[in-house]
Amino acid sequence: MPRRKEARPRWTPPAENKLQLKVTLQYVRPAIWRRVVVPDNFSLGDLHWVIQIAMGWTNSHLHSFRLGADEYGPVGGEMGLEGPPGDEEDVFLRGLIRRKGQKFTYDYDFGDGWRHEILVEKIEPAVEPHSPPVCLAGKRACPPEDCGGPPGYANVLRVLKKAVTADDRELREWVGDYDPEAFDLEALNRRLRPKAR
Repeated sequence: MPRRKEARPRWTPPAENKLQLKVTLQYVRPAIWRRVVVPDNFSLGDLHWVIQIAMGWTNSHLHSFRLGADEYGPVGGEMGLEGPPGDEEDVFLRGLIRRKGQKFTYDYDFGDGWRHEILVEKIEPAVEPHSPPVCLAGKRACPPEDCGGPPGYANVLRVLKKAVTADDRELREWVGDYDPEAFDLEALNRRLRPKAR
């Protein structure tokens, strides 16, 4: 499970709405996606952690969010780099998400180039002021970290069906017991629970 860097103390307003978001990994087939519900008092930094856990990433690489012309990420960087112009910890989802149908992107691992489209499916009044995130549904396992982005993942899927060359067999061994169809909603939600405020 990804470990969260020490967060600086900040006041968090009570949630006004809960947001149902569909997070879909782009440029891969068959589709890999998660449907999550988060409160609108989460920052983009909080959403980063929800996506990492929900998708199955290990938070081993840099990331950023893009909403129109605006980009947000870990300013000061969890990896010691200067981040994009907007600090993801300083902006709440309620200030960014305006309507159902809105889309924005989350990029993870700039070397492999994993782009996620985030679609706002619903905006509903929050029942609790500080409710935990939850995953409602999803399909398929996240690709293995460092497999080479969408083209590398396509190669992983090919090799899982049939390893022909020595390189194929080496990749098959590296992948181990990876099951591209695996998705355990209950286990995923157990990992999300500690993210509750």
